[in-house]
Amino acid sequence: MRRLRSGQAMYTTIVDPSTLYAHLDDPAWVIFDCRNDLANPAAGEALYAEGHIPGAYGVQLERVLTGVKTGRNGRHPLPEPGAFAHFLQAAGVGPATQIAAYDGGGGDMFAARFWFLARWLGHAAVALLDGGYQAWTSAGFPVSREAPPPRQAPGGPALEHDELTAQAGEILASLNGGHLLVLDARSPDRFAGQNEIIDPVAGHIPGAANRFYKENFDASGRLKPAEVLRAEFAAAGVRSPVAVVHQCGSGVSACVNLLAMEHAGLRGSRLYPGSWSEWIADPARPVARD
Repeated sequence: MRRLRSGQAMYTTIVDPSTLYAHLDDPAWVIFDCRNDLANPAAGEALYAEGHIPGAYGVQLERVLTGVKTGRNGRHPLPEPGAFAHFLQAAGVGPATQIAAYDGGGGDMFAARFWFLARWLGHAAVALLDGGYQAWTSAGFPVSREAPPPRQAPGGPALEHDELTAQAGEILASLNGGHLLVLDARSPDRFAGQNEIIDPVAGHIPGAANRFYKENFDASGRLKPAEVLRAEFAAAGVRSPVAVVHQCGSGVSACVNLLAMEHAGLRGSRLYPGSWSEWIADPARPVARD
């Protein structure tokens, strides 16, 4: 297991509820509540107010995990790196901090987006609470309605890691026999161009493979074992992890596939942040339907 400079164990993909509970009062750990709803931007704040893991800071998809939209960069573009770094620092995240992020459980996607952004800023010690808030409360661990105070950290993440992302131009150049495998995390019907209820154009990037992000979780909402994930990604066409680019509708649920590959030991894949909603903003880009 990797360790932080302080000598403590470092969790980089998932952390179980018992371990998080053991560190609930540990100043070296910072917890983030990432529960959100794509269809209801106000849902996250409401859920947080109703109850959350003690000491957790609330994270809003639209205000924290999303940047400025231009109409051509997708529905959830990446935030400005300095703004996200400031958000982390204001919650007490420094270079040696272990971050734990959680969703509601049962296969949500927002904590994975948070996980990706922290890594994008160069912070490796970030992990999802396995099973999310559902697993936490099912274990009988405490909840709170109190918001923790800001606790500014000295230093912290500062620069994004561009090698973690891919852009539309690179994907477009790879369509005719290129080396990239685009892995689409949307549901099979949306991938096939059926039942599209979010974006104005249905279909998928030509040559892309489909790996629905919810397939990474078992029936209890926990991430599947690493060996199972490795076999399933191989069945989806993954041969070389560094050749994989993840996308979805707007760059949120695709982060689940990226995290699952990392957990399975398949390291080096990247995210196309703009995803399908950016791809279709340019009518010159090709579209496939099955």
